[in-house]
Amino acid sequence: MSLIQVTDLSFTYEGSSDPVFEHATFQLDTDWKLGFTGRNGRGKTTFLNLLMNRMEYTGSIVSSVTFDYFPYEVEDKEAQTLDIINSILDDCPYWEIKRELTKLKVSEDVLYRPFNTLSNGERTKVLLAALFARG
Repeated sequence: MSLIQVTDLSFTYEGSSDPVFEHATFQLDTDWKLGFTGRNGRGKTTFLNLLMNRMEYTGSIVSSVTFDYFPYEVEDKEAQTLDIINSILDDCPYWEIKRELTKLKVSEDVLYRPFNTLSNGERTKVLLAALFARG
């Protein structure tokens, strides 16, 4: 178990008079299974970007875990899928990628095809396998 402790978090986009967060204080347990839902423009992605330290804010966010944005950006969709996965994972053993693909019911042969030849479902599952293998 690890905690994400948010204390007195405030954030407003430059040029806006409406704060996205204003003196928010809460904690999240990483053992909890939860999701952020809400209408567009309510701060879900902004909060993730704050967790990832991509934007300046006031207050504090303390966490011993790392955060990823999903789906991963794929720059060269014509590249081999395995090369794309390797660029995301940095030294992940092949067997871990294969294990995650198997759990997602995707044949490992997709790794040897250009990413742009995969169906949308295969693309999503391959990127999920990378996310899960990343741990």
